[in-house]
Amino acid sequence: MNFIELARSRCSIRKYKPEPVSEDLLTQVLLAGSLAPTAKNLQPFQFIVVRAPEQLDALAAAYPAPFLREAPVVIVICIDPGEAWVRQRHDDRNYCEVDAAIAVDHMALAATDLGLGTCWIAAFDPDMVAAAMQLPEGVEPLLLLPLGYPAEEGREKSRKSLEELVRYEHW
Repeated sequence: MNFIELARSRCSIRKYKPEPVSEDLLTQVLLAGSLAPTAKNLQPFQFIVVRAPEQLDALAAAYPAPFLREAPVVIVICIDPGEAWVRQRHDDRNYCEVDAAIAVDHMALAATDLGLGTCWIAAFDPDMVAAAMQLPEGVEPLLLLPLGYPAEEGREKSRKSLEELVRYEHW
């Protein structure tokens, strides 16, 4: 499958089969995230792989949608803003979240290519996740990424046309 086909086929999966994800496939997904470009190659993030039932229960308490607990694996993407590149000469913008989002996108696309499903989750209680993951001071949970074999077809994507999104030379 070429890249555009892969990007078109990636969708949010909210229903998972109970079968486990092999170590090989999990490693490939994590490797894809580690290969993502980051500002100044600082990689100011960590991936916590969660498979233990009690830890999955803790994550489900922080985001009580049934599909999160159905997934055999949830990857908690954590950021460390103090380790990120900051655009200091202009506006002090910290690129930690951008770097982590690129990594998550790489993981989601790799998962799709491997026949796995994912769903970006940001609407969780960050304090509950931080406590459950025993995050150190300064490290924050940014996203949850359930991972597993889809038990549903993804919804068809609705996207703006290129004419609505692209401008040339100026606004």
